[in-house]
Formats: sequence, structure tokens, C-alpha cells
Amino acid sequence: MAMLRALLLGAAVLAAAPALAQDANRAQTLADIKTELGQLQTEIGSLRQELQASGQAGLQKAGGDSALQRMDSMELSLSHMTDRVEELENKINRVVADGTKRIGDLNFRVCEMEENCDISQLGKAKPLGGDAPTNAPSVTGPAPDSTPGPDLAINEKSDFEAGKKAYEDGDYASAADLLTTFRQTYPGSPLTSDAMYYRGMALQKQGDEAGAARAWLDGFSADPKGSRAADNLLSLGKALGQLGQQSEACTTLGQVSARFPGSSAAGEAQGAQQSLGCQ
Repeated sequence: MAMLRALLLGAAVLAAAPALAQDANRAQTLADIKTELGQLQTEIGSLRQELQASGQAGLQKAGGDSALQRMDSMELSLSHMTDRVEELENKINRVVADGTKRIGDLNFRVCEMEENCDISQLGKAKPLGGDAPTNAPSVTGPAPDSTPGPDLAINEKSDFEAGKKAYEDGDYASAADLLTTFRQTYPGSPLTSDAMYYRGMALQKQGDEAGAARAWLDGFSADPKGSRAADNLLSLGKALGQLGQQSEACTTLGQVSARFPGSSAAGEAQGAQQSLGCQ
């Protein structure tokens, strides 16, 4: 009976696995899933050996030859699932590598247009989206100017609000300085994307289009899936167009529609592409 229960449990897990793999809110990484699939394959192999060692009587109690056939089918399905997970992992890695390269190229080009930017100090671009968490569910980032969670540092929200208020009051120089200080004081803050958006707006108001492009690029890189990401990417694309970087502008604006279809930013990006004569 113990063997039969184990066999039924394995079948139930196998049947549920595709749905689990499709759930974007699972706190598992692809590596976790591959590990679990490997463990399940090992358990099925052990169960097979146990059934064979039990002799004909034990085999008949578990269901006869059909039990071994079901195990063969399960092992084959597990092998196919493992292959599929590896394909997805490779695809994700290619997308991340390509996105990271594009961010690095934009960093280089924007730096070339800034007067005081030292290209040798740029360093290697961080992986798009940051390092993957090992045991945490995916998040989409904070809503713009939303109430922060308990993980914010003391004064983090108020320092951000001070820079934002300076921008809204028309004190663009102070806003840019305050938000620059915010970025330096709170590296990795969930408000970085919003802070860099307003810093870019403040710099643009002062006529520093290259500096604004840098701020929006930093904001998008900090949170490429957050609710401010589309605004930062759209603003970056339009700024590149203003700076005469038509090819890069068209590519960046095209990414707005590709990444955020149906959004107001996507509609505005399409209009900007037409104005630039993007093909």
C-alpha cells in the first residue's frame, strides 16, 4: 500500500506540474523547479527498484505490469518537462543578456553626450531586472508616488518628496540636486525609478537634455518592470531623438510599445516614432 500511495502521489504531482510552471507568482526559480523534477525522477527510480525487488506478489499488489508502464510514462513526461524548463531558462538568459547589452550601449552613448561623464568609470551594466531572487515571488515595483512599505529607510520617503516638491514648485536646480543626493543616499531604493523620472524632468527644464536622458535611463534600469518604467523609457527615447540619436531613439521608442502594449506611453511612443520618421 505504501508503494501504491507513493505512485499515486507521484502521478498527482506530475499532473499538477504544468499548471504550477505557468503560475507567474510562484516563489520558485527555474533552478528550483529543475531540482524538484530531478528529485522526483530519483524517487520514481527508487520506487521502481522497490517494486522489482518485491517480486511478483508485490508487483501485482501495486497494479501489475501497468504500474511499471505508468512509471515509464511518468519518467518520460518528467524528462520532457525538464527539457522544457531548460529551454525556458536559456531563452530568459538570452533576453536578459540582450537587454543588458542594450542598456550598456545606451549608457555609453548617453555618457558621450555628457560634458563631465567619464566613460572609463561606467563599469559593467547590471543585469536587466537585477539579480534574480532565489526564494521570493516576483514583484512589479511600487506604484508611482505610492505609500512606501516598511522596508524604506528612515527619511527615505520624505527626502524623495522634498525633491519632487521642488520640481513641482519650479525650483528645478534644487530638485535635480535633491534627487541626485537621494539616489546616492538610498541605493537600491524602491523609489529610485520615480526619483530619476523627476530628476530627468528637472534637468530637461534646465536645458540639460543629455543629463535628463541619463536620469531616465538610470530610472528604467533600476526598475524595468515597475509602474514608472514606461514613462522613463518613453522619456529616454524622446530625449535621444532631441539629441540627434535617431536610430537609438527609434529602437528605444519601439521597446515602449513592445514592453508596455496598450499603455498611454505606448501610444505616445508611436506618435514620437512617426515624428522621427522611424521605419
